[in-house]
Amino acid sequence: MHTALTIAGSDSSGGAGIQADLKTFQALGVFGMSAITAVTVQNTQKVYDIQEMRPQIVQDQIACLFDDITIDAVKIGMVASIPLIEAIARALGSIATLPPVILDPVMISKSGYALLKPNARVALVRNLFPLARVVTPNLPEAEALLGRNIADIEAMRDAAREIAALGAGKVVLKGGHLGGENATDVLFDGQECRLLESKRIETASTHGTGCTFSSAIAAYLARGERFFDAVSKAKTYISGAIAHAFPLGKGCGPTHHFFELYRRSGVARD
Repeated sequence: MHTALTIAGSDSSGGAGIQADLKTFQALGVFGMSAITAVTVQNTQKVYDIQEMRPQIVQDQIACLFDDITIDAVKIGMVASIPLIEAIARALGSIATLPPVILDPVMISKSGYALLKPNARVALVRNLFPLARVVTPNLPEAEALLGRNIADIEAMRDAAREIAALGAGKVVLKGGHLGGENATDVLFDGQECRLLESKRIETASTHGTGCTFSSAIAAYLARGERFFDAVSKAKTYISGAIAHAFPLGKGCGPTHHFFELYRRSGVARD
């Protein structure tokens, strides 16, 4: 059994964060573990509040798992402050043979709540980018990291190279915010840029798509897939999860992480 660890915040509505990560790992045949960085107060409409965990608790969660279990991949999601970032860096930096680390630089919720304090952006790049095998920003996050607008595919290519130059090994720049008929991502492995396209799906149920996509990449890397193959398969998975999403709550509903399992088991979606 392959394994993966998610280091992220808890989403009380179940569609993003730790909950989405663990569902994704399980759906893709990977045993998931978690180190919780924060507890959020949120539903499908918005994030209302965040309570961070003590940095030492986060560090100890990570350390005790590595002391006991072979971990094949690590996904890092919401880390809101400098002390949390530094605690994660200390924990992962002490691992002699670190598995692939996928860093999703979560900054702002869909409702506009700041999930990464502005003064922590530099610390995120300085401490966690060098540990990351793959960084997966969306367009607004890439713009915040680079301090400029990214308006088209060519600008996305340049941005992916620049983000890699900040210390990340490989970059998946998610282009869903760019608009258009297709959702186009730019993949950069340090040498080659590739485009990954999928048909845009019109739905209001997109809560947790970024978390789910990056966790799917982590799952496939844990299973031994190479970078481009892992991202391509993760894109297929998240596209299916979005296509089979269901309305839940009064706001932005979640994707359907177990759509393939439901199909195979003959369980009808209510």
